[in-house]
Amino acid sequence: MSVSETAGVATAVATASLEARIAAADWPQLARDLDAQGHAQIERLLTPAECRALAGLYTDDAAFRSRVVMARHGFGRGEYRYFAHPLPALVATLRGGFYPHLVPIANRWHAAMGLATRFPPRHAEFIARCHAAGQTRPTPLLLQYGEGDYNCLHQDLYGEHVFPLQVVLLLSEPGRDFEGGEFVMTEQRPRMQSRPMVLPLRQGDAAVIAVHERPVQGTRGSYRVWLRHGVSRVRAGRRHTAGVIFHDAA
Repeated sequence: MSVSETAGVATAVATASLEARIAAADWPQLARDLDAQGHAQIERLLTPAECRALAGLYTDDAAFRSRVVMARHGFGRGEYRYFAHPLPALVATLRGGFYPHLVPIANRWHAAMGLATRFPPRHAEFIARCHAAGQTRPTPLLLQYGEGDYNCLHQDLYGEHVFPLQVVLLLSEPGRDFEGGEFVMTEQRPRMQSRPMVLPLRQGDAAVIAVHERPVQGTRGSYRVWLRHGVSRVRAGRRHTAGVIFHDAA
């Protein structure tokens, strides 16, 4: 077997392993957590080796379509890079593996919020919808923070077509690779003050989060709440995170 054939087999095995791990997650419980909090966690989804491999791509210019220095745009401090097509195998597997499990939740949320849009069962079909509307740029990204860096609260909206859930994966180990840098979310309910949430992520953990709004059941039916997410100041070290967003950008 040639070197390229061996590498291809290894990639296929790694892809199948990751797909199996995603499928093995407790999806009924994850759905309940998302309904209750707007976020849910899968511990140790990625192996340490996968985390290092993904974080190590940050210096590979060929893997990315653009680089954003947050301070230039008032987004915070630190930087991130959007992956280019074709997506790395690990990123493509995360995008394709998570989507079918999230579609029922996304469609249920849209129905509860009175939104007409429904999402197709296959991610390729949804991406075709995005591309037909001019949203053709891939949105999965890799973020890098150093000492003193942070990410302001925000929502990842890139055009008309928005999938209401996304996945954040911590690639560095708190207490070893960096200090501080907690992943934070806020939820704004009508006529109420914002509710803060801190997600205690470890290396390899995945957080499934609401992109910008979700339904909450009230005494008179469902109503919408709005969510934002960000990262607190990194006190020391270096922190890498991957973001898997399911809609493409205009």
